[in-house]
Amino acid sequence: MRTLYIDCFSGISGDMMVGALMDAGASFENIQRELEKLNVPGYQINKRKVMKEGISSLKFNVLLGDNEEHKLQHAGHSHAHVQQHSHDHGHHHHDHHHEPHSHDHGHEHHHRSYADILRLIEESELALGVKERSKQIFAPIAKSEAKIHHMPIEDVHFHEVGAIDSIVDIVATAIALEELEIEKIISAPVPLGSGSIRCAHGIYPVPAPATMEMMKNIPIAPTELSYELTTPTGAAIVVSQADEFGSLPAMKVEAIGYGAGTRDIPGRPNVLRIMIGDEVKKKSLT
Repeated sequence: MRTLYIDCFSGISGDMMVGALMDAGASFENIQRELEKLNVPGYQINKRKVMKEGISSLKFNVLLGDNEEHKLQHAGHSHAHVQQHSHDHGHHHHDHHHEPHSHDHGHEHHHRSYADILRLIEESELALGVKERSKQIFAPIAKSEAKIHHMPIEDVHFHEVGAIDSIVDIVATAIALEELEIEKIISAPVPLGSGSIRCAHGIYPVPAPATMEMMKNIPIAPTELSYELTTPTGAAIVVSQADEFGSLPAMKVEAIGYGAGTRDIPGRPNVLRIMIGDEVKKKSLT
């Protein structure tokens, strides 16, 4: 069985997952071509090789509008912070360690509801498997935010900047998993990080409330690092796609991928490692 192992020793985010899947053999051109089937204007994607504490890894970037700096200056990871519609968003985005971006594109002052995003996926010409995985990944984000903000799930709104980022990361992940014909996913216990982050709502603890909510009943790994290691998008990928959690199974590894996070963490490669191959069947004793 074609198995993917997620070795998330430095956490996981949407862009780290897409980078790792491409590094392990998923085609950037295929991801780009398939993403065009979604009616989401106002962004570009690119990839580049980066070094993270001596490890060569692939960085996947979503660039909004013409602003090349948007993703490159991201201190954290690719992020979906879902906010209540009634908040004064301005151009805030769940970007913790720097000033809000001042994009002045008309379409960025629009909000997408969870229902809008599901419709966008459903009405596209994406393959059925890609649609299913995309919806599976989005579901825990919307569910956790609805619970935290005490609101109906369909009323959860994604601010445009966060929405484009997360739609692209999530759908690209689904496209790559389908292209690589992944049948089973196993994940290591997930480190979430610690400390605090600054977002549109003020100072928040790490892990962010949405991430913590999603990770209930999922094995999490302790960490002393005072960074946000796992983002809401990363948590959603793991909780919706992993069939089981634990150490690397007996498997013949055919491909290895390293996806880079944005931040540099001294003394630790901020990368997500994945391994793809066939699990070795245990011989039955007869």
